[in-house]
Amino acid sequence: MGRAVTDIGVVGLGVISRQYLDTLLPASSVRIAAVADLDTARAAAVAEGIPGCRALTTAELLEDRSIRAVLNLTIPAAHAEVALAAIAHGKDVYGEKPLAATFADAARITAAAAAAGVRVGGAPDTVLGTGVQTARAAIDGGRIGRPVSASAMWVSAGHESWHPQPDFYYREGGGPLLDMGPYYVTSLVQLFGPVTAVSGAASRSRDERVIGSGPRAGESIPVEVDTHLTGILHHASGAISTVTMSFDGVRSTAAPIEVHGVDGSLLVPDPNNFAGDVQLHPRGGSWETLEPSAGYADSGRGIGLLDLVAGERRASGAMALHVLEIMTALAASAASGVRESLRSTVERPALVPLTPAEAWRSL
Repeated sequence: MGRAVTDIGVVGLGVISRQYLDTLLPASSVRIAAVADLDTARAAAVAEGIPGCRALTTAELLEDRSIRAVLNLTIPAAHAEVALAAIAHGKDVYGEKPLAATFADAARITAAAAAAGVRVGGAPDTVLGTGVQTARAAIDGGRIGRPVSASAMWVSAGHESWHPQPDFYYREGGGPLLDMGPYYVTSLVQLFGPVTAVSGAASRSRDERVIGSGPRAGESIPVEVDTHLTGILHHASGAISTVTMSFDGVRSTAAPIEVHGVDGSLLVPDPNNFAGDVQLHPRGGSWETLEPSAGYADSGRGIGLLDLVAGERRASGAMALHVLEIMTALAASAASGVRESLRSTVERPALVPLTPAEAWRSL
């Protein structure tokens, strides 16, 4: 007998939803059975383009017993509410990052899921692609010797220059750390394992931003969060990594992630993407590009949900919770000037074997 097909309901149909649908629609293990959005016309239009899909209200979707898993693509401030409601209805839930706007809400989600016996997963699943996974395979294979340190950097002038509705990036649950940090911090946990303590420093260049495109162009919006943060992560393995996330710069020539060991160094590609060249500089050698050796090849957003439905826990709620605590602890440390110890931890998930598209689509 073939694998049972899991009916999926999608809540939230913003820009990112198209990438998820492009990954999930060709997959044989799931079926997009229903969609919901505050914009009912948008939900109807999306449902019309998917065979057998219905446009429902969020309440109707959550109450539908045929839907076994919910893909939560709402804004960060709504992540906890939707996830907890889905869990209360006995459904698995996979959400966009961060898992919730606060660590306390994220902990409520994972605790509720454990009590209900359902599964929780969370973005980013970009770390399951060939970029980060090939780098991890090189580390696990001893190509750089004992891992010592890593640096992660992302710098931009802010999303208001291109996003027509950028308000939530500058409210609680937003900012460069919670927006872009999950890609980099999750990668560092994939590469080095869990974090035990952090220290952070942060700043805010201005209290207002001006929208640069769309119907609201020229409108000022308030900035309620820090827009530049640098932090130090102490990993349980003994490695130390640093992160810099900023809406207050323009551009950086630094590699997205550099990893250093006693016998070599690695350049890791942009963790906001699934693929990219991994470069190795062994002791006494020169830079070389590694062939992809691990990860879901040619994959896209939603592969973490397929991985979860297949019974794996590589993009798990526990990982998303730990990453969120790292980030919120960095923000707390930046505010207090005191090093923060973490309460959560997570097992380093299994390496993803090199898996071509025709194989992962049948997960």
